[in-house]
Amino acid sequence: MFSLQKWKCSWSLAATIAAILALASVVHLFLYPLVSPLDYLSLSKSQSSCLPVNGSTEGGQKYFSGIGAEEGRSDSSNKNPQPMVDLNVRYPADLHDGITYRGAPWKAVVGRWLSGCDSNTTAIKIIEKIGGKSCIDDCSGQGVCNHELGQCRCFHGFSGEGCSKRLQLNCNYPGSEAEPYGPWVVSICPAYCDTLRAMCFCGEGTKYPNRPAAEACGFKINPPSEPGAPRITDWAVADQDIFTTNGSVLGWCNVDPAEAYASKVSFKEDCDCKYDGLWGRFCEVPVQSVCINQCSGHGHCRGGFCQCEKGWYGVDCSIPSVLSSIGEWPKWLRPAHIDVPDGARLTGNLPNLDAVVQKKRPLIYVYDLPPDFNSLLLEGRHFKLECVNRIYDGRNATIWMDQLYGAQMAVYESMLASPHRTLNGDEADYFFVPVLDSCIIVRADDAPHFNMQDHHGLRSSLTLEIYKKAYEHIMLQYPYWNQSSGKDHIWFFSWDEGACYAPKEIWNSTMLVHWGNTNSKHKGSTTAYWGDTWNTISSDRRGNHSCFDPEKDLVLPAWKAPDADALSAKHWARPREERKILFYFNGNLGPAYTNGRPEATYSMGIRQKVAEEFGSSPNKEGKLGKQHAEDVVVTPLRADDYHKELASSIFCGVMPGDGWSGRMEDSILQWCIPVVIQDGIYLPYENMLNYESFAVRIKEDEIPNLINILRSMNETEVEFRLANVRKIWQRFLYRDSIMLEAERQNATIGLVENWAETFQELAEDDVFTTLMQILHYKLYNDPWRRQSVSRNKDFGLPKECLIKVRRQV
Repeated sequence: MFSLQKWKCSWSLAATIAAILALASVVHLFLYPLVSPLDYLSLSKSQSSCLPVNGSTEGGQKYFSGIGAEEGRSDSSNKNPQPMVDLNVRYPADLHDGITYRGAPWKAVVGRWLSGCDSNTTAIKIIEKIGGKSCIDDCSGQGVCNHELGQCRCFHGFSGEGCSKRLQLNCNYPGSEAEPYGPWVVSICPAYCDTLRAMCFCGEGTKYPNRPAAEACGFKINPPSEPGAPRITDWAVADQDIFTTNGSVLGWCNVDPAEAYASKVSFKEDCDCKYDGLWGRFCEVPVQSVCINQCSGHGHCRGGFCQCEKGWYGVDCSIPSVLSSIGEWPKWLRPAHIDVPDGARLTGNLPNLDAVVQKKRPLIYVYDLPPDFNSLLLEGRHFKLECVNRIYDGRNATIWMDQLYGAQMAVYESMLASPHRTLNGDEADYFFVPVLDSCIIVRADDAPHFNMQDHHGLRSSLTLEIYKKAYEHIMLQYPYWNQSSGKDHIWFFSWDEGACYAPKEIWNSTMLVHWGNTNSKHKGSTTAYWGDTWNTISSDRRGNHSCFDPEKDLVLPAWKAPDADALSAKHWARPREERKILFYFNGNLGPAYTNGRPEATYSMGIRQKVAEEFGSSPNKEGKLGKQHAEDVVVTPLRADDYHKELASSIFCGVMPGDGWSGRMEDSILQWCIPVVIQDGIYLPYENMLNYESFAVRIKEDEIPNLINILRSMNETEVEFRLANVRKIWQRFLYRDSIMLEAERQNATIGLVENWAETFQELAEDDVFTTLMQILHYKLYNDPWRRQSVSRNKDFGLPKECLIKVRRQV
């Protein structure tokens, strides 16, 4: 692109640009009334009578002058250079080798850098790329155009470059005489199959054709074979009664909701409203479906897939194209100064525009992947509660789900709306690859088109394959992977064993997980569920990597649903003297207990060993633990008030389940000192925070001596840990994502509920802020970064924060 001062002027061209300026000025007067509209478009310094705007350098790489690793800050920050500061002297470690930054005790080397550098970061100028490429046939109205690549993202049931090909996605496998509807699958259907999504409905000829008739609803259900046994669904015999109009027969498809609510007609209780976007006992109320960021106000959520308005694109419709209105751009792109390229036209296949925006590092580029990796997984799910952290009720109000894997969606949504996001891959410090593995796992084999025939029933194998396809896509479509061999890329594996089954091709990248198994002790798959094991996956596909590498990866907290009542009750604020229970653990204790998991390998036997020593509830043989004590609670019995019992305890057990569990989060959120019993397995932030300041680690071999170790701790150590737990607890909440939803609720339906008010009052750093702080530290301190950091980039940091980089480069 050339400077517009080099234009050969024409009246038509001048008129075109004048029109743009007039429109932008009007918009600006509403948005920025105290600043000149010409400044908003960076036009005030124009020297040419032909309306020139900011020029730019030749080629794709654009940086501002005088900026590099040698200096660290932009020119303006170096006019009055400050003397170098020794961070080791300014920020000495405490007796536990920790350094506090923003209330949290960090490992000394991390806390020192954050205290001296992260806190002194300044905003820098970044050129954001606003896409202008068009798509074939505008995606035929059956998809969204990615204006960066000029590629269509097709809705469920459509494919092809222009989304013109309609797919046939059957609900049933081929039938036989014995199985006329084919072998059982979640999508199995004896009624009308919507072959765009492989979903089952009542269909034409019924009073309510769009009412779901999924799974057992449409089939005969036989009485139990013996008293107390479950009823048995016969998947070979359709239940024609669901189509009846006889009010005395258990119907469904013709049942009038008003009559059913008034108990005037009977209906089949096994039928319900499984699919997203429907509410009410009879699915009579259409409501919002769940989409990523609810389409950011620039689209319609169609069952999980955002159908974006013209001029917008991306998985959540948050990316503006050159056809969008500048006044509607998201906060992370405003205020912006616009460069209009040479030969810009108002119609046709417009070129990209450059928008100069002030941002702080780290900068993250979020890939807009094909929908196979995210939107289609949401749009095609057969149970509305699967792999999402919320649904919507009849008012379109948010109902939060206590779905342990909801963190993946929370991070994704926060990343897309973050001021750290950039559309310029050349300026990005990190590249986030958004694959929803929690949706892959729960949806595996749920329809004929989404089967595991090539994976021998292993969900882990299917997941590995899909992640590899995502890798192949970004290798083919983007230039960024090879610049660092993927070291600056970030993937999230939220399932029970995290990145254990990551394909070998992506192992150089940073893995965000909930399961930090270094495999130093527990070397193979630790899950008790055979479908998730990865032991049998070939090394040709998986390689021989560990599940977690603390030098590059990070464990994030599990999702915990916003619980306004629990926060308002303030059980967590109980002082030390009111915590009468020394040690507390409530959860599944394995096969020795009624309703316990039957597998001896569950929890790698850790929970079982603790129960054998300290169990406070009788097992199947009526026995308590060998060392049971009055102030020690180890029980599988569900508590009447779990949060209150945690808050009544000094120490709380943190042990694995099928891989990770949410016990660490439970402990921290109720200000209970976590006692970690899982050798060689990292917990949230453990390679960054100083765990000795707020937790206790017990080796698995020391379980018989657990209580003696806790009783031997002096009161000063106990109070020190309790005090630090109180400082870090908000770092285990996904407040950013929750408040994004609160803002959407208020903007769309004017609703502010208790959870929104409660979380609004929280002011400390949350999970996403902590993640950004860690990524900022890693940007300058990961060993490979020291060798490869660009001298051309503006970092917005003091010199002492880059001295290691300068010596290594």
